Formats: sequence, C-alpha cells, structure tokens
Amino acid sequence: MGHDHIRYDILAQDALRGVIRKVLAEVAATGRLPGDHHFFITFLTGAPGVRISQHLKAKYAEQMTIVVQHQFWDLKVTDSLFEIGLSFSDTPEKLVVPFNAIRGFYDPSVNFELEFDVPLADEEEGEAEITAYPLEAVAKTEEAEAGKTEEKKEGSVVSLDAFRKKQ
Repeated sequence: MGHDHIRYDILAQDALRGVIRKVLAEVAATGRLPGDHHFFITFLTGAPGVRISQHLKAKYAEQMTIVVQHQFWDLKVTDSLFEIGLSFSDTPEKLVVPFNAIRGFYDPSVNFELEFDVPLADEEEGEAEITAYPLEAVAKTEEAEAGKTEEKKEGSVVSLDAFRKKQ
C-alpha cells in the first residue's frame, strides 16, 4: 500500500472536530441547547492548551467527561478551542478545551457519537490514527425507523472501470 502524502486521516479528524465546533458555536450564539440535545464531551486534561483548576486536574489526572446540559455559562468558541463555565460540587469552574484534546463527543438525545484516538501523555507519541466515526447506532436507528429488519450488508469494492464510458 502506498504512503498517504495527503494525510486523509488528519483531514477527516479535523472535519469531524468541525462538527463539534459548529454545534458548540450555535449553542454559544443562542445561549441554549435546542430541544432535548445535550452533550458529553471527554477530553485529555493534560493535553496542550487545556486549562482547568488544580483541583480538577488532581481529580482527573488523565481525562474527564463534562456534561453540557442545563447549567453552563460563558460558552465561547474559537477555531481551535472552547471555553465554558460549569459547576462541580457547587463550585463554579472555567474550563478551556482545545478541540484537538477531545477524545469523545456524545449527544444521547439522538444517539450521535464521535470518538477520536488521541494518545494519553504517557502513551507513545506516534501518529494518531483516526477512529472518529458516527456511532453505528445512528444507522441502526434510521433502519429501524424505516422498518428494515434485515442485517446490514457488508460494503463491496466496485472498480471505477464499471463507470467509465466505453469507446
């Protein structure tokens, strides 16, 4: 197999993080979550650019999951990070989380999930392969709504020659 000089893995990972960025930016603009939507966001606490209190860092040394639902404030979104105010045990905290520190994003109201393979600080600093994908359950839910009960068929590879004009 050839070497990927284009780095599709990085492009796809950036595009999927753009989904999170866009959703959070819309919430920041309106000041509220639409409908029943709410988010579980898991991020690495030791990643570059992450800013959390020493208390939270001590409690969540590697990663933590926050819930953005009813009580949050001062949500600000830039191209590279988001800032949010949340309460932990009745203590207000400001968190700054770069998008590239996010390991997971989940909206249980529509069963949508993205996962990213972000190495922990003590793991090897090799190339992070992309494992970000919409949760399979999204497709299963759509199939159930359409009344399909048969199993999903495996994808097949089709040669482009089948679509070329014959001369």
